[in-house]
Amino acid sequence: MLRIYAPATSANLNVGFDSLGVALSPIDGQRLGDVVQIDERDSDFAFRAVGQFTHALPQNMQDNLCYLAYQLFAERLKAQGKNVKPLELTLEKNMPIGSGLGSSACSIVATLVALNEFHDKPFSQEALLKLMGELEGRVSGDVHYDNVAPSFLGGMQLMALAPKICQPLPLFKHWYWVLAYSGICVPTADARRILPSQYDKSTCIQQARAFANFVQACYTQDEAQATNALQDLLAEPYRQHLLPNFAETKAKLLEENALMAGISGSGPTMFAIADSLEKAQACAQIFQQHYLQNENGFVHICQANEQGAQAI
Repeated sequence: MLRIYAPATSANLNVGFDSLGVALSPIDGQRLGDVVQIDERDSDFAFRAVGQFTHALPQNMQDNLCYLAYQLFAERLKAQGKNVKPLELTLEKNMPIGSGLGSSACSIVATLVALNEFHDKPFSQEALLKLMGELEGRVSGDVHYDNVAPSFLGGMQLMALAPKICQPLPLFKHWYWVLAYSGICVPTADARRILPSQYDKSTCIQQARAFANFVQACYTQDEAQATNALQDLLAEPYRQHLLPNFAETKAKLLEENALMAGISGSGPTMFAIADSLEKAQACAQIFQQHYLQNENGFVHICQANEQGAQAI
């Protein structure tokens, strides 16, 4: 038996649309992310799903991302002249779908890492990452790595230019990341569709300047410069109306305790960054009072997960 945990992620981080992502885990030890288990069988393939959020998964197994990951893995393994072993794959779905926390990435990463481990690592880290990006593209409509890369590799990842896929950025290790899932669903494809096809030049220049300043601040560990640079001129102005009470909640967070706040991924999860546990707890209370929409919503105080996908 083999069990792989892939942590949740927050992508974009305001300033880095499709270019930044960080792996996060709750400080209370809960597994915010998916777990995939593989058990050896005598013959054939079997799949099952368990966990809190299985009700939102496709009813047809062949539409499930874990099954699609299995198919893609088997296809690429066969190209090497090898066949997949008989196995049972179990998805423990601990992530809400369409949450802005890398739910699809977690399933993809956990499945492909588990399959690769179970077959004695026929694929390199880079080859595996490319498979993850390919599958993520089937969900959102575009191949992108800002969720799969941090979930797989851990830490904060900067998407790079070809042929390199990504590279790690230094973390502000004392930061607490407060994640608040409102309880509603915002499909990634819909959130991408709402964005304009063109932006004016001044907006692009200002966003590029902020992005460059954030990256530089990570390397110099200049917290003030980093938080000042975490602005979103590309997505937040268009997506914020998809998130009920977003503007009011963000204003309260910034007035009281947060270094910065924004939309996690494509939403509806919000994130806030605090430089102490006390301030993070105050942010969590604001989220509880002003942002959660129903009983499905939740708030987690997290720190960066530097390990990424791992056996448990």
